[in-house]
Amino acid sequence: MGFNIVLVEPEIPNNTGNIGRLALATGSHLHLIKPFGFELNDKRLKRAGLDYWQHLSVTMYDSVNEFFLIHKEKPMVFFSSHATKEHWSIDYHDELFLIFGKESIGLSKEIIEANLTQRYKIP
Repeated sequence: MGFNIVLVEPEIPNNTGNIGRLALATGSHLHLIKPFGFELNDKRLKRAGLDYWQHLSVTMYDSVNEFFLIHKEKPMVFFSSHATKEHWSIDYHDELFLIFGKESIGLSKEIIEANLTQRYKIP
């Protein structure tokens, strides 16, 4: 199996569709945390996902708290523009959770502060 790609409160349907297509192509599992900035039946989501959405391994969560309660013991890395470590230094391995925040503001301050040693940036 590939990675676990996690989108916290995604806002742009096209981005979510593209990431869904990437998850399918890499054998990764997509995790979507509500609230979303769009409806799941949005045409832009389906268009960006190239109608492969029904083949995607995806799990949805009602809140970030629910997600972390379920997966609290799993290996995770958090992407933030405020991180100092580069994404090249991550020890990538199957089942790793790659956590991305919403497009407009990224991950919440609480998530960032709770995971200081696992923060990475993508230049």
